[in-house]
Amino acid sequence: MRFVNIYTDGACSGNQNDTNIGGWGAILEYGEHVKELYGAEINTTNNRMEMTALLEALKTLKRDQLSIRVFSDSAYLIECFTKKWYIKWQTNGWITANKTPVENKGLWEALLCQINRQKEIHFYRIKGHLNIQRETEVKKWYEKFKEWNGSHFTMEDFLYTAKMNIRADALANKGIDEIRETTL
Repeated sequence: MRFVNIYTDGACSGNQNDTNIGGWGAILEYGEHVKELYGAEINTTNNRMEMTALLEALKTLKRDQLSIRVFSDSAYLIECFTKKWYIKWQTNGWITANKTPVENKGLWEALLCQINRQKEIHFYRIKGHLNIQRETEVKKWYEKFKEWNGSHFTMEDFLYTAKMNIRADALANKGIDEIRETTL
């Protein structure tokens, strides 16, 4: 079975203040076809940018009922889906276990709408900002990657995913740079 692979990242310095800028980047890959996306917002949060990267990638898909693999360094994003937090949130009227409103409800609802259009989506977490030149760091984080995602991933899979995450981060920063140029 062939999958659409989506690699995402978000970036933001200083969450939710009037002067911060956050960016997001996403790479969609299907066989030999690759599409890169990026953007940015003012007065946002890192979590919003992580979610926006995936949302924009999913909105780009022209077909429904696809098999998709999502790779991200956002524990917040990945664990929401792997641990099914969203089911409890929906059941509880979008209230958390701490009895507070779920942050980013609108983005979660938009993501769920896009996800429900697809046949299957698998979520995988990777360590962000990994220095793939440092062998000891690579070995350590490869073991963690397998712990998070299953042992069926090879070292080659892990290194490729790390490179794609680094590229998604660069795209997020490109979005930040472009919005800075237009707002200064």
